[in-house]
Amino acid sequence: MTQNTPNGRRSSGPRCIALVGPFQSGKTTLLEAILARMGALQRQGTVAAGSTIGDASAEARAHAMSVEANIASVDFMGETYTFIDCPGSIEFLAEMRPVLPAVDAAVVVCEADEKKVPALQLILRELEDQKIPRFLFLNKIDNAHQSVREALPLLQPASRLPLLLRQIPIWKNGVAVGYVDLALERAFIYQEHAASQVVEIPPDERDESKDARYSMLERLSDHDDALMEQLLEEVEPPRDRVFDDLAHELRDGLAVPVLMGSAANGNGMLRLMKALRHEAPCIKETASRLGVTPGSEPVGYVMKTFHTAHAGKLSLTRVLSGAFQEGMTVTTSSGETGRIAGCARLLGQTTQKTTQAQAGDTVAFGKVDAAHTGDMLAVGKAVPRPAEIEAPQPVMSLAVRARDRKDDVKLSAALQRLTDEDRALAMEQNAELGDTILRGQGEMHLRVAVEKLASKFGVAVDSSQPQIGYRETIRKPVTGVRGRHKKQSGGHGQFGDVVIDVAPLPRGEGFAFIDKITGGVVPRNYIPSVEEGVKQYLKRGPLGFPVVDVGVSLTDGSYHTVDSSDMAFQTAARIGMSEAMPQCSPVLLEPVLAVEISVPSDATAKANAIVSSRRGQILGFDAREGWEGWDVVQALIPEAEITDLIIELRSATAGVGTFRSRFDHLAELSGRQADTIVASRQAAQ
Repeated sequence: MTQNTPNGRRSSGPRCIALVGPFQSGKTTLLEAILARMGALQRQGTVAAGSTIGDASAEARAHAMSVEANIASVDFMGETYTFIDCPGSIEFLAEMRPVLPAVDAAVVVCEADEKKVPALQLILRELEDQKIPRFLFLNKIDNAHQSVREALPLLQPASRLPLLLRQIPIWKNGVAVGYVDLALERAFIYQEHAASQVVEIPPDERDESKDARYSMLERLSDHDDALMEQLLEEVEPPRDRVFDDLAHELRDGLAVPVLMGSAANGNGMLRLMKALRHEAPCIKETASRLGVTPGSEPVGYVMKTFHTAHAGKLSLTRVLSGAFQEGMTVTTSSGETGRIAGCARLLGQTTQKTTQAQAGDTVAFGKVDAAHTGDMLAVGKAVPRPAEIEAPQPVMSLAVRARDRKDDVKLSAALQRLTDEDRALAMEQNAELGDTILRGQGEMHLRVAVEKLASKFGVAVDSSQPQIGYRETIRKPVTGVRGRHKKQSGGHGQFGDVVIDVAPLPRGEGFAFIDKITGGVVPRNYIPSVEEGVKQYLKRGPLGFPVVDVGVSLTDGSYHTVDSSDMAFQTAARIGMSEAMPQCSPVLLEPVLAVEISVPSDATAKANAIVSSRRGQILGFDAREGWEGWDVVQALIPEAEITDLIIELRSATAGVGTFRSRFDHLAELSGRQADTIVASRQAAQ
C-alpha cells in the first residue's frame, strides 16, 4: 500500500527492480554491493573469486559471466526490494525481455566509455520499447579517466530520452573520491564498503556543481512552468519540488536520471537505494501498465521459468494484484490450470519458503507445470498475456545426440525443459537428415546449453555442425526410358513395365507427374503406383540428395493379367528413374538465404567484407530505421556459409552485430566444392 513518509515523499510496498546493462559493466557486482550494504550479506563477494550470490550456477562460474537472470531481495527502510540481475551479453539478452514487463523500474549499469555505446543502445532500446522507467548508473567511477559531464554527451546517442545528470564526481589527484548530489546540494566522500561521509562542497567544485545543478533544473523546468518562473526570477526552488519533478520525469518517461558510484568498492549504493525508494513507480502503476486493475482478485505475471533437480518447475512470478497462497489453483493465459505446490523467495541459488505472496511480491511458485514465461496467472477466469514479447530468431545451430543411446528419450525431455527455461533456444527434429537441432543466439549460448544438459538434466551429448539441406536437379531431358521388372519365383510372379520421359522444371516448381497412357497399355489402377515409385526414387537421386524441379511423364508400358501388381509397377518406376536420371546431367543445388545484417555504422564496411568472403551477394545497405548510428546490410548468402557467421560478425562489431535470415532460393553448385559434398554424402550412405 502506498503511504506518505515523514519527509513528505511517498513510499510503497514491495518493489521489483531489474539490473541491466552491457556485458562486463558490473551488474552482478552491483547486486552484491547492494546486498552487502543493506546488511543481507556479511561480506561482499567478487565475480573473480566466484563468491557472489548471483552467477552461482556452474556455467556462470566456469565462464565468469551471467548466463541467466539472478534474483535476490533486501529490506531497506522497512520495504522489500527484489533485484533481478539480467545478463548483459547479447547472446543472453533474451533473458531480460520477459522480465521487464513486471518490474517497477530498471537500473542500467554502464561505464563512461564511448566504445560501449552500441551495446548500451541495445539495452536501452528494450527498455524504451517496453516503456520501463530507468536510471543510468555510471559504474567504476573510481577508474574514470574523463569528466562525467564530458562523457554524458558521448553516451546520449544510445538513449532516445535525455540523460539527466544527478551527481558530479569530486576529484582528488585524478581519482574520483566522492560526489556532489545536485538535488540535495550536498557533497559525499566515499568510504569503502560503508556509508559515504557528508562534507561541505569543496571550494574548487562549487562553480561546476552550480552549473550542473542549473542545467538539471533547466531540464526539469521543461515540464514544470512554475519551476521555469522561479529560475527566470532567480528564486531557489523548494527541495521537495525538485524531488517531485525528478520522480515525475522518471515515471512519465521524460528523462533518464544518471547516478554514479563504484560497485566493487560499495560506493553510491545508499543514494541509489534512496532514489529507487522515492522516485521509482510502485506496484499499482506497474499493474496498470500491464492492463491489470489492482484489487482483491489475485493476478500475477510469470517473469522467468526454472527447472530444478529437487523442486521441479519454478515459475518466478510478480504478484500484481491480490494475494496468492500455497495450494491455490491458478489459471494461465491459455486457460490451463495448475496448483501452486509451494511458494518461495529466491536469494541466488537458495530458496526461502513462504506461505503466501501479496501484491508487489516477487516469488517462485512451485510445480505450476501449465505456466510458461510471459503468462498471466489468475484465480478463476484466464487473464490475457500482455503484448507478446517475440523470442529472437536463432543465429547459430548445433546437431546434438545423446552420448549414450539409452538416453535418447531422456534427451528429448531435457531439451523441452531447457527450451521452456530459455525462450531464445529452439529445438527442431529434422526427420529427413535424422538430426536433433538445437538453435540459439551464438557460440557461448549454445555451449552453455550443452553444459546445462549434462550438469542440470543429466544428459551428456555430442554435438556437431548440422547438415545442410542440399538438393539436386537435372539440366537436360531424356525420353523413352524403359523400366521393366520381371520376376518368376513359383506361383504368381512379378511384372511391371513402364516407359517414361524425364525433363527439368523451372526452379521452385517441385515435382510433376503426367499420365500420357492411351489404349490401356498400363491399367488405370496401376498408374498411382508408378507415380509412387517415381517419388520413392526422388528421395535420393544419383548424387545422393533429394531431387526437385523434375517432371516425369508416363508414356507407355505393358502389364500381365496375373503377375502385375502395385508393388511391381512401383519397382518398375524406380528402375526406370535409375536408368533415366544419370542421363539428365544431374547437378547439386544448395540453399541460399536472404540475410539482413544489423551493425553499427562504423562496422558496415567490415560486414560487407564478411559477406563477400562467404560467397555472398550484397544487395545493398541502408540506415537502420529508428536506430541512430546503425546500418542494415541486405545480402544473399549460401546456408553452408551461415553456420559460424555470427562469430565473425560479433568479432567485427565489439559483440553487438546480429542478423536475421530466411530461405530464399536454391542455387546450382558445381566444381570442386560440389564434388567434395557429393563424395562425402555417398561415402556416408
